[in-house]
Amino acid sequence: MDRYVTGDVIRRLRESKKLTQEELAGKLHVTSKAVSKWETGRGYPDVSLLEPLANALDISVIELLSGSPIENRNISANMARGKFYVCPICGNAIRAAGEAVISCCGITLPALESEEPDEEHLILRQVTEDEYYVTMAHPMTKEHYISFFAAASDMGVQFIKLYPEGPAEARFKIDRVRHLYAYCNRHGLFRVRV
Repeated sequence: MDRYVTGDVIRRLRESKKLTQEELAGKLHVTSKAVSKWETGRGYPDVSLLEPLANALDISVIELLSGSPIENRNISANMARGKFYVCPICGNAIRAAGEAVISCCGITLPALESEEPDEEHLILRQVTEDEYYVTMAHPMTKEHYISFFAAASDMGVQFIKLYPEGPAEARFKIDRVRHLYAYCNRHGLFRVRV
């Protein structure tokens, strides 16, 4: 894993729950010396203790690993503020309606920053009845390809997963689409406003 719970996080969360090291140790069936070692950075909790530790601190394992609570401050999700995440190991593509802690294949994924397309990544669209036909003149080799197209509206996101050696094309229902996205496995995420 690229991130692991730190002693400072354990101490801060323990203190916010008004627990002593002895009380936390009792909940986890470990010694208070073990908790002290974690908090001072001289040791780490075993991976088998992450879930019980998170439960003892009344947070999720993801919150424990990230070091901060996840709060839903976005009462009405705005799809335009959504974030894309792509796993560099398996290629899994994930869309979240806002800020999130996303992990895949044992690593925490950073949110992708979209860019305006350059000449090599122009996103072309044609209207055919009630759909956008989206294409790119882009290599689709096993080493360099467009991984997905997406169309975001205020109601949701349409995803089309693409594969190497296949065509770089997709069809999306036009209804309220605001942005079109394309993800190149080498150059990142590109976005055009519709």
